[in-house]
Amino acid sequence: MTESVPNKTINWGIIGLGNIANKFAKDLLTIENANLYAVASRSSAKANEFAQQYNATKAYECYEDLAEDPNIDAVYIATPHVFHKENTLLCLENNIAVLCEKPFAMDAKEVDTMIAKAKEKKVLLMEALWTYFLPHYRFVLRTLENKTYGNILKLEADFGFKSNHSKTSRVWEKSLGGGSLLDIGIYPVFTALSTLGNPNTIKANAIITETGVDSTCEMTFNYTPNIKAFLESSFIEDTPTEAIFYCKKATIKINTQFHCPTTVTITEANGEEKTIDFNYKTIGYNYEIEHFNSLLRAQKTESDIMTFQFSKQLIKTLDGVRKIINLHY
Repeated sequence: MTESVPNKTINWGIIGLGNIANKFAKDLLTIENANLYAVASRSSAKANEFAQQYNATKAYECYEDLAEDPNIDAVYIATPHVFHKENTLLCLENNIAVLCEKPFAMDAKEVDTMIAKAKEKKVLLMEALWTYFLPHYRFVLRTLENKTYGNILKLEADFGFKSNHSKTSRVWEKSLGGGSLLDIGIYPVFTALSTLGNPNTIKANAIITETGVDSTCEMTFNYTPNIKAFLESSFIEDTPTEAIFYCKKATIKINTQFHCPTTVTITEANGEEKTIDFNYKTIGYNYEIEHFNSLLRAQKTESDIMTFQFSKQLIKTLDGVRKIINLHY
């Protein structure tokens, strides 16, 4: 894009057409001045079916062909974790802006390579961690930053469910970056980093499966002075999947499925309780898409919310936890 155009229609492409790509595409249809132009899958049948379902103009069975399409402004990458770096670099080399699903890549080295390429090409790149853009999470961030109820004393955040994925699924497959930590544990870790910052020390333990990935991971982030974040991810048990901030004057709870559109309950020290409903009308991916579109139209090359620095710290923290639990890919 050679000039800033406030209402320019953004032509999107999607690489990787699994479950999350379907949600993304559905919400993309709700956004003005945005268009699903092309999709790509290694399966031509899947690409054609997806394109027909979401009215995409082009369906490719080759990622390279999509990346070389001059009509595409931005690509959403929704392939398994281990392919994020490769797919991102392909698009950046073709001067296409990239919104890459979390985790950004497999480790800090890969993330550094992706960011360096984006800077070299002067092309927008952002990690797609949708929770950061959801109105309920933005509300909680503002409330905590303003110290409306005093400082955070403790954080508890979990994400767990009994997985019904087959043993051949990517979530259990080490070669595809499987395991609970990178797939869903990233959300509790993100919550701690985005509200408390970088921990001084980390303790962690995990159950490692016969396939060599973690089925559960429990983490304790220690902060000064004596503030702790207790975090958990699990593929083998249902957990509340809440984020609870214990502050000096109140408890702020992001209710179940805290990483998704949900409600927030505030319980003050005197027992007064209120629940705030944010009246979501979509799945929730539209908020990060709209943010990304605005950056692209303004010719920005980095998000002011999901910054490169934050993505680097997030992956470094995940790398640190993996080292503690002896999980190597």
